Amino acid sequence: MRVTMWGFAVEVDDRRIDCAADSLRNQLVEYERGERREFDVDVRFPDSFTGDVMRVMASIPYGETRTYGEVAAELDSHAVAVGQACGRNPVPLVVPCHRVVGAGSLGGFSAAGGVALKRALPDHERGAVQTGLDRFD
Repeated sequence: MRVTMWGFAVEVDDRRIDCAADSLRNQLVEYERGERREFDVDVRFPDSFTGDVMRVMASIPYGETRTYGEVAAELDSHAVAVGQACGRNPVPLVVPCHRVVGAGSLGGFSAAGGVALKRALPDHERGAVQTGLDRFD
């Protein structure tokens, strides 16, 4: 499924999500508006290291980030391997790979828009938390 967020077309593998396409699209619109912090969907994580990384990413709270190294330490792995797994995330936005950053930089982003979208997503989340734009205060 292709969705447009902040002007960027993002591919989300809806085969990995147990949710009607219209419901997912509506939830993504609510997220973009700052009205939603979490998605009400079940994600089918791959049975692989990528799935392990995705589970950790899914546990990072809205508006927060973790470094590749912190995720790697949690999984007894290496930061580069975590970065590669983040790049294989088939459901960006829903599983927030944008919340995993480098220790001294933003890091990369494989979804459409690359680093520009990766910068926009945490900025959006922090702004919603700081200004109370979302309804989950």
